[in-house]
Amino acid sequence: MKKVFHKRGYLIHTEKPFACVLQARYRGERCDKCFKQSKVLKCSNCMYVRYCNRFCQKEAWSDHQGECAKLKAIAPKVVPDAALMLSRIIRKLQKGGDFEKGYYTAKYYRRFGDLMSHENDIKEDEKRMEHFQSLMVVLRSLVDEAAMPSAVELLQIFGKMCINSFNILDNEMNSIGTGMYLGASILDHSCRPNAVATFVESNVQIRLLEDYSGSELDFSKIFISYIDLLNPTDIRRARLRSQYYFECGCVRCRDEQEMSLMNAGACPNADCDEPIPMDDEDYSKCLRCNTAIKHLEREKFIEITGFTKMRLAEMNDIAYLDVCQLCLQKQQNILHYYNVWYLKTLDLTFESAINMDKWEEAIGYGLRLIEGFKKYNGSFHPLYGLLLLKIAKIQLYMKHVKQALANLNSSEKILRVTHGEEHDLYKKQLVPLLCQAASEFDMTK
Repeated sequence: MKKVFHKRGYLIHTEKPFACVLQARYRGERCDKCFKQSKVLKCSNCMYVRYCNRFCQKEAWSDHQGECAKLKAIAPKVVPDAALMLSRIIRKLQKGGDFEKGYYTAKYYRRFGDLMSHENDIKEDEKRMEHFQSLMVVLRSLVDEAAMPSAVELLQIFGKMCINSFNILDNEMNSIGTGMYLGASILDHSCRPNAVATFVESNVQIRLLEDYSGSELDFSKIFISYIDLLNPTDIRRARLRSQYYFECGCVRCRDEQEMSLMNAGACPNADCDEPIPMDDEDYSKCLRCNTAIKHLEREKFIEITGFTKMRLAEMNDIAYLDVCQLCLQKQQNILHYYNVWYLKTLDLTFESAINMDKWEEAIGYGLRLIEGFKKYNGSFHPLYGLLLLKIAKIQLYMKHVKQALANLNSSEKILRVTHGEEHDLYKKQLVPLLCQAASEFDMTK
């Protein structure tokens, strides 16, 4: 038996951003320096960025000083996040940022020059080049002409920003900004990761999702996920190709059984829960109950899957409960309960029910999500832990104390691993709810 040197949940890396930018839509509620949600006050000069206190304002001044007058001149226009990020990287490099070291172990580090730019790939990427050209127009308003890098250097900086940036996430795993972390950029992707990135304000933390047996951490064997794992293999691979220019060949992407399951149909026999590979014409009957798979049933599956994808795309910004419920109704006995399009619909329905204060309905949708989230995100993943926490919070509100306590205990085991006991999500949200549930459960005995 291999000796475990680093247990699941071990914090292997933490780092401040080399450069970061808060998404423009959060400027009125979050600090531009630490990203903390609070009452924020505008910079008295540019009136664009906001800070939660004088300490953050003072800490940010060395970076904000060069852009302050520029942002004031641009006002009241909103600056694209990518343009502001790019300008901040350029200023950082001008002040010696190219010598800054991002340590990922006690002796190994990365500098900005070590980051991959995929310059040739970007040149052949029409959409990326269009984005780059549009940013250049805005960038001229943010950076003095004398300080502007050459066109070649700008494309390299842009490429490094695109390839190496992290989405900074809040406690609900929603993206609130973008950050570049030199040390953390060493981590490669896997669709079955053994580590996870979470955030304390604008600082990244990397924790192990599995026990690690090596006496010294080998970062070439540690993987995080760059993308949403609740997607079929072909979509995950396509997004990795388009965003990061590599073909994923991880264990999960080679798992043909899971590929089939993620797009599976339901068995026509309502008493059988066998997943049916509807895209396989040779699959003529259910292997478990021998029910025949008719051509008409395959056509119905294709129709409902297409309808679902169309409706989900339309609800990219806002989900409507009635539309979600219609999709679920059409999917019944057509899509298997492990089909990702069913799970994505269910997830939106759950969130929509919460937004409309339909608590009992939300609990029902959330409970149906649990197994799918666990299967595709993994037993120790923030999204799985957060799902259990959300369900438990509603259950506690609705006085389903026993069920709430069980889900809070399950969530605690996960979030202690993914976030650590000092994280606000664990310490200030989960623990008080756990104490409340335990107290109310004791009163019912």
